[in-house]
Amino acid sequence: MPTPVPEWTANDVVEHLLAWPVPVLSDWMGLDLADDVTDSLASRWTTRSSELSEYLADPAVNSTVVRKGPMAGQTCAEVIDRIYTADVFMHTWDLARANSRTPDLDPDFANELLAGMKQMEQVLRDSGQYGPPIHTSSEDPVIQLIAFIGRDPAWEPEAQNNRA
Repeated sequence: MPTPVPEWTANDVVEHLLAWPVPVLSDWMGLDLADDVTDSLASRWTTRSSELSEYLADPAVNSTVVRKGPMAGQTCAEVIDRIYTADVFMHTWDLARANSRTPDLDPDFANELLAGMKQMEQVLRDSGQYGPPIHTSSEDPVIQLIAFIGRDPAWEPEAQNNRA
């Protein structure tokens, strides 16, 4: 199933959300995350959600100050919120659109995320993880965020299927 992320299917998006936190959170914070790639995506997602919820519920873990990586000096909870929660939030839009749905995403969180990302726009663009911004005249903070990260807010899966 195509998604608004060029060259990625819906399964690729979920795989991305499952895979990248394992080495990052291990290296920066020493957190061990299971990643049995022989399990289904749904099973892996349930495991990942449980693990992160347990870490975040544990004051000894969530208040630990990260001493390594670009987010050194922040707590474990802040790092997970700033990079993982944000990534899940943005990719929720991708997965919803891939399924011809309009996601019900929190506009306040989108606005907060967008404001933070704008402060480091060049770093984000240089990382290659975001496309060029798409112009939008929408006042909707979710649409503004999606356009900022290089997604076409009008993206439809049917249009992609017609290209094949």
